[in-house]
Amino acid sequence: MKTHVKALVVGGGAVGTGIAYHLAKAGWSDVVLLERDELTSGSTWHAAGLLPLFNMGYATSHIHDYSVKFYKGLEEETGLNPGFSVVGNLRMAQSRARMDEYELYASTAETVGIPYEWMTPAQIAERWPLVRTDDLEGAIFHPTDGYINPADVTMAMAKGARQRGVVIERRWQVDGFHWTGDHWDVTCTKMVETGGNLVPSDERVVVHAEHVVTATGNHAPRTARLLGIKTPAVVVEHQYIVTEPDPALVAYRKDNPQHPVLRDADAKWYVREERGGWILGPYERGAPARFPYGVPDSFRADLFPLDLDRIEEEYMSMIHRIPTSETAGLKDDYNGPICYTPDGNPLVGPAPGLRNMWLAEGFSFGITAAGGTGHYLAQMMVEGEAEIDMASLDPRRFGQWVTTEYACRKNEEAYDHVYVLHHPDEERPAGRPLKTAPAYDRQKARGAQFGCVNGWERPNYYGPVDAPDSFDHDSRSFRRGAWWQHAVDEARAIRETAGLIDATAFAKHRISGPGAAAFLDWFTTNRLPKVGRINLTYALTEAGTTRTEYTIVRLAEDDFYLVSAGGWEAYDEDYLYKAIAAQEGRFGRIDRQNVTARHGVFALAGPNARAILQHLVRDADPDTVLSNKRFPWLSQRDIELLMCPTNAIRVAYTGELGWELHHPMEMQTYLFDRLMEAGEAHGLKLVGARAQNWLRQEKSYRAFGTELGRDATPLEAGLDRFVDLSKEFCGKAAMQALGIRSKCVTLLIDGPQDADPWGREALYDGDARIGRLTSGGYSVAFGQSIGMGYVRPDLSAPGTKLKVRMQRGLWDAVITEDSPYDPTNARIRVDG
Repeated sequence: MKTHVKALVVGGGAVGTGIAYHLAKAGWSDVVLLERDELTSGSTWHAAGLLPLFNMGYATSHIHDYSVKFYKGLEEETGLNPGFSVVGNLRMAQSRARMDEYELYASTAETVGIPYEWMTPAQIAERWPLVRTDDLEGAIFHPTDGYINPADVTMAMAKGARQRGVVIERRWQVDGFHWTGDHWDVTCTKMVETGGNLVPSDERVVVHAEHVVTATGNHAPRTARLLGIKTPAVVVEHQYIVTEPDPALVAYRKDNPQHPVLRDADAKWYVREERGGWILGPYERGAPARFPYGVPDSFRADLFPLDLDRIEEEYMSMIHRIPTSETAGLKDDYNGPICYTPDGNPLVGPAPGLRNMWLAEGFSFGITAAGGTGHYLAQMMVEGEAEIDMASLDPRRFGQWVTTEYACRKNEEAYDHVYVLHHPDEERPAGRPLKTAPAYDRQKARGAQFGCVNGWERPNYYGPVDAPDSFDHDSRSFRRGAWWQHAVDEARAIRETAGLIDATAFAKHRISGPGAAAFLDWFTTNRLPKVGRINLTYALTEAGTTRTEYTIVRLAEDDFYLVSAGGWEAYDEDYLYKAIAAQEGRFGRIDRQNVTARHGVFALAGPNARAILQHLVRDADPDTVLSNKRFPWLSQRDIELLMCPTNAIRVAYTGELGWELHHPMEMQTYLFDRLMEAGEAHGLKLVGARAQNWLRQEKSYRAFGTELGRDATPLEAGLDRFVDLSKEFCGKAAMQALGIRSKCVTLLIDGPQDADPWGREALYDGDARIGRLTSGGYSVAFGQSIGMGYVRPDLSAPGTKLKVRMQRGLWDAVITEDSPYDPTNARIRVDG
């Protein structure tokens, strides 16, 4: 075995071989792949091999699209047929709401270039008469996907990898990882067959690898334990059955091609043909998580005991949809492990806290994702970043607070939710509430309907105080749900009187020490603020794109308070701390603390915000303490609100006069009560995240994870004023080399009367697709839909008329000036 390599890939399933292939294709010739058993012996061997293009995520859609296209060329390259049956994919809908879901998805698919067709029940019946259609609303059809043989496609990728110089070693188990400071020492043990079991021998080898990728599938918990990290990737049982030949299907096939893969999402199953019969794959309730602490040594290419009673409902619904299948007996049945994560998306990217360690774990659709994951992960490793923003799949989106119990319950939920209606305003209940700020009960008593951000419960909006527990679930829609008017009223309150937003979930870090200022000056794009002032700034990737957005508050010459997006706490912490560790020798000692849980945050905003605070602030000169002279916009002051010491920051994400009130977490309920009392006479209203999201779009405020990400630079995002090109900073040269490939714009949209965009829609100039929305919602200031997104630079000028795809139609949209609401910031700067 080679013992000195550029990259070591651990895991020989479809994902691992796809990564090894693409690393070699990207130019890394010195790559070794290790498999503890035989290639495909994990979940790959019993996978159904479906290749669904349907996906609501932008990054995942790109990954699946790449895989489907890539697999079609494997035979020509390798001589091995991967067994790709391009039969298409028919996704049926029993309700109007399900068709709404498909229509939103379809617009997302257009942004990636994925083809689709709409079909009526009559068209389905005419083309595939074995399918019952009398209770269908319609369907979406993907003509370019289908199913593939998992073992064959894995072997084809393995051969392609070998042809490019990759060495594949079987029967080697990794038993230890050690980082030396410039490479990994990976301890490997030769596995031998004894009595049908795979057991370790006395033969050991240490492989020295500059980079390591783990694609260990069901063994992810063991891999994480060896690495000293946590993982939310845990196996869930998945059953599917294969029927005997269906005589009606056999007769149909004499003169007709194969059926597409059939999906009845409302019945929670997929069906495809298999040798004259059918394969039924259900996603039923009650499928349990397994092996949370590691796969037993005796478990190889094994299966779990069947529980056919659990899938009886789905089996009967297949007979309802394909009546002739009732006469086909059962031929085979499988109940195998399939890995999940709490949100159903895989973990792809850098391992938290570790250098040159890359994870590719938690794939519930591993066959579909294998090729695309290899392609984009290789870009990240070889070029420094992928061409698409992979943050939604980053392993660091889950923090250290995630326990095994949490992962098991959420992964079971993710499995059960594969075919639920995926509303854009969906909030899943398992494992909640878990992280609650002190004011949680007070907010809940006032009608708060919560969302979950990095485990924190955060009010999305405030519904009726006496609303049933099912109110939020029943309010969800692909159009304007029952929550919509509540968000409208909250947004208007901030524009007209005042609103209080709980922003406790913000990520907060304290950076101090002799090297802090020099480091942050190098680490971020903007000039550092003076003491007592704040700046908005960005950290870049090595490729020059936007890695993180920070509000930096300078508390002293060498003491800084960094605030960033709440959903990305662990993601920001890992990147920041790794950068500090790498640069400390250059800049001097840098102390760092994650203080997220130490400080609660209330954002008070609106024309009456100052008057409300005036009731509470205690100062030697209370009449001037909140004035522009003593407390100007974009500044910070330590103030006292009655008995609560508060780090107040004069900034408002809503575009109104306002302050962020960072306070001791243990005093939150005290401060909440005092603010509510003081605000009663001034029209103070509790406001949730949905109204805030609409308001920030009226100000063209970019948000990380939507407008801001690893696929666009701050200059492309239109944030030139926060980039100081007179200084040197990390990623500057790469950013400048990229130029302006697209531009971020704000649009006012004349959309449907009962719907607003969600930020996933395609943008058109005539018949040409020229961009996509990244955010969307409703504007109370303009009385119409609003959105933000990226378009071709030549079409980014204010006044440009475009179209946005919503509900199959193309609706008028016009690009506005940045900050269409109060463009001079007069309302934010108002004195008093």
